[in-house]
Amino acid sequence: MRIDWLTKLQHFLQTTAFCLAVSAIQFTLQPQWSYDIPLVYSLCIGLIVWLVIDFGRHLWPSAAATGWPAGAAGLLLPLGGIVVGYVLGTLAGDQWFGWSSWATQPRSQMLASVVVTVLAGVAGTYYFYARSRQLYMEQRMAETQRQANESRLRLLESQLEPHMLFNTLANLRALIGVDPARAQTMLDHLIAYLRATLSASRTGSHTLAQEFDRLRDYLELMAVRMGPRLHYTLELPDTLRQVSVPPLLLQPLVENSIQHGLEPQVQGGSITVRAFAAAGVLTLEVADTGKGLDPATSPADGKGFGLRQVRERLATLYGAAAAIEFVAGRAGGTRASITIPLNP
Repeated sequence: MRIDWLTKLQHFLQTTAFCLAVSAIQFTLQPQWSYDIPLVYSLCIGLIVWLVIDFGRHLWPSAAATGWPAGAAGLLLPLGGIVVGYVLGTLAGDQWFGWSSWATQPRSQMLASVVVTVLAGVAGTYYFYARSRQLYMEQRMAETQRQANESRLRLLESQLEPHMLFNTLANLRALIGVDPARAQTMLDHLIAYLRATLSASRTGSHTLAQEFDRLRDYLELMAVRMGPRLHYTLELPDTLRQVSVPPLLLQPLVENSIQHGLEPQVQGGSITVRAFAAAGVLTLEVADTGKGLDPATSPADGKGFGLRQVRERLATLYGAAAAIEFVAGRAGGTRASITIPLNP
């Protein structure tokens, strides 16, 4: 049986506060008593009821998941706790004051004590039951949301590969008619790329070193089609090579730089991909020397398929902790950057 002692301490303090409130109400209704009398009896009875119920519920396996026993045990436990708490708490209070409540107390006062104990016990039990159920439901909802996010992420990742493959095959088809030799070389690069990425794309994350290796394969593939019009540089510090990132995170950015930045220019251009970290934040940057941002055709608003997938994957994995932005480069072109929490 695993017990969360911090939670037990919270329950103890809550029960103590509840007992103090009950003793104050009793003193208000019966001011002829000294306040220490309802205070001692309320604490003795209330804490024993809490001990029996809060620790007793761990004897049933169902309580490990829901926080409360199922079936008849869920009703008999609080009933037994109230009875045991009243009897033992009254005896403890009698021992404290040196008298016997059952021998000296009028029947009307004894009945009132029983009623107060039952009402307070039921109210306290319902409070802890409701809290346990609420926490259980919150945990279940969080787990369900996590599973839904994972399924959605798998779907997004599975959509990226066919998108990239479709674009590459379309380029390959166009190249076959004008330059069969280059088409053959491009096909060889495509086969090597798919072989290297088949297993990696089925995992939830991989290292930045693997992400950059896959980018190099992809850029080599594009270099066959564009020839000397495409130049690229990959900058990955050794300290960040083993950092975990989602697979295929940067490829859509590189793909859009080529499609919207370099290809429209006769002279082509260059792409620089780099990673750096500061203050617990990892930044992944793709900068090109292409034609720059054009509101009419630029994908910077995230409406393109690849960038939409990147935005949705970042939102699923990191929520508000991740961001993607596009800005004009200092010397022309476009700079796209992704910031995510640094995950060693």
